[in-house]
Amino acid sequence: MNARGSRVGATRNDCGWTRDEMMTIAASRLLSNGCICFVGIGLPSAACNLARLTHAPDIVLIYESGTIGTRPEVLPLSIGDGELAATAACVIPLPEVFAWYLQAGRIDVGFLGAAQVDRLGNLNSTVIGPYAAPTTRLPGAGGATEIATHARRTCVMLKASPRSFVARLDFRTSGRGDVPGRGPAAVITDFGVLTPDPASGELRLDGLFPGATVDEARAQVAWPLAVGEALRTIDPPRDEELTKLRALQER
Repeated sequence: MNARGSRVGATRNDCGWTRDEMMTIAASRLLSNGCICFVGIGLPSAACNLARLTHAPDIVLIYESGTIGTRPEVLPLSIGDGELAATAACVIPLPEVFAWYLQAGRIDVGFLGAAQVDRLGNLNSTVIGPYAAPTTRLPGAGGATEIATHARRTCVMLKASPRSFVARLDFRTSGRGDVPGRGPAAVITDFGVLTPDPASGELRLDGLFPGATVDEARAQVAWPLAVGEALRTIDPPRDEELTKLRALQER
């Protein structure tokens, strides 16, 4: 456990990094310098702040609490964490975030988490089980539906298992159905990265982390996972990336 009370990740492999760290680093590399990013809490927040501290120092991070251009020194525990407001360029009311940034088309990337994702990139963060009598009630949509609709590009971070990568969602909170033909540009898992097939839109395996295998990936997905023609091995973490990420998590 780290100083903020969250688990740093799984056991480190022989190379000295964990799959959780690789997942966060791979996600951070998808962000370019200067982009405007609407950030979800948890893994997306770690990835976006790591990008800010490494290759994208001019990235503009926006959280649903209304903090614009925030530059936290530690990972926030929630969108209400005082660290976000204390380090923000400005704080504005939530309705103005959605009206002036999201609906106005000013968000380059929306980074989301979820409890379930299906083969077309639809997301569930509402309930597990029937809506009227769920086995688990989740936090809900928050701003995910609006982000999926209005951001120019969305990325999703989610640890893989047959319970989270499902053939059919228990409830569709957001995704392709909000804007026909659109879905996440990438889904970052703890074995690699999935991207949509250009023709069908179905998520397929595009990149594997070092040490991961196609068989492992397919075992964690509850649909017949296709593999891209140019399957690649994603570069392992660089020393700078690991150092900055661990500093974020341990302060």
